[in-house]
Amino acid sequence: MSRFFVCGDIGGTKILLCLGQSIDGKIQVHLERQYGSSSFAGFSEVLSDFLLKVETVAKKCNPVAACFAVAGPVVAQRANLTNLPWLIDAMKIAAEFSIPTVKLINDFEAAALSIEALLANDLETLQVGKPKAQSMRVVLGAGTGMGVAWLTWRGKHYVPLSTEAGHMDFAPSGELQVNFLEYQRKRFGHVSVERVLSGNGLVDMFNFLQAGLNGDHKFIQTDINSDGAEMVTDFALNRKHAIAVKALDLFVEIYGAYAGNLALAGLCHGGVYVAGGIAPKIIGKLQEGNFIRLFCDKGRYSKMMSDIPVHVVMNPRIGVMGATQEVQRMLSC
Repeated sequence: MSRFFVCGDIGGTKILLCLGQSIDGKIQVHLERQYGSSSFAGFSEVLSDFLLKVETVAKKCNPVAACFAVAGPVVAQRANLTNLPWLIDAMKIAAEFSIPTVKLINDFEAAALSIEALLANDLETLQVGKPKAQSMRVVLGAGTGMGVAWLTWRGKHYVPLSTEAGHMDFAPSGELQVNFLEYQRKRFGHVSVERVLSGNGLVDMFNFLQAGLNGDHKFIQTDINSDGAEMVTDFALNRKHAIAVKALDLFVEIYGAYAGNLALAGLCHGGVYVAGGIAPKIIGKLQEGNFIRLFCDKGRYSKMMSDIPVHVVMNPRIGVMGATQEVQRMLSC
C-alpha cells in the first residue's frame, strides 16, 4: 500500500516541511523545504506554499495524514506557539487542506521520538557514563527557546513525555549568575530558564557583561541586538572577543548545571541528549569540560552524575524525524 503524508518541524525561527510516501511500511521522501517563520503571518500560508510546490513534484498527490511538531504546548490539538504569535489548530488544518488526519505534537516530544532512530555519527558524546538499559532519558535543547522532553520505557520501546520545563525558574549559582538574574528580572519580572538558555539569553548575557554590572572589568563597547546570538558566538569562537568569550562560558556553565538538574530529577541513567539549534554550533566549547563539570557538580550525588551518559545531537532534522515516526504510527493504526 502506498500513501502520501506531510510532516514538519515548526519553530520560532524556522520551519522545515517534508512530503513523504509510505510504501508497504517503508518511507520515501519526495520534497523538503525550509521557511523563515517570521516571513509569514500564520502557518496556513506556509503550508499552502509548500503544497503548491508538492504538486510540481508529485502529481495527483493527496496526503492522507500530517503530523507537525510545534514549539509550544499542545492542548486539545491546538497550539499557541511560544515564540510566534500563531495559533495552530489541527482540525482547521485538516478542513482547509483536505487532509483526513492531522496531528500536532510538541517539538521536543518529536525530538524524543527521533532518539532511537539516530545513528552513531548523529551524536557527539560529552560523557560516556555507564548507561542502564530501559532507564529514563531526557532530551533538552536551547535554540529560539528551551525545549525538554522525557523518555520513559514502556513495554518494548521508549515513550516520550512532553513538558514545558524550559519555563521553570532559573536557579543561579554564584555571584555573577545572581547578578545576571537581577538584570533579567528588571526586564522580564519572572525569569525562566528559557530567558537564559536561548539565543536571546546569550545576547542578554553579552549585554549584561558589557554593561559591567559585576563591576570588575572594563568592557569594549560592541553593538549587539536581540537577533545577535550568532554574532556573539562568532565573536567568541572566531574573534576571541573578551566579552563574547565570557558570555559563552557563562552560557555553557548554566546549560551544564540545568542539564544536570533535569538528569537528577529524572534519574536519567538511560542518557541525556542535548539537542536544539545552539549546541551543534558550539560543540567545541561544550567539549572543553565546563559543561560536564557543572553537570556533575551535585554535591553528594556528583559520583552518580558522572555515570550518566551525555550526548549532543548533531542532526538538525530530529524534529521532522520524530514527526515522521509519529505519522508512521498514525498510518499503521
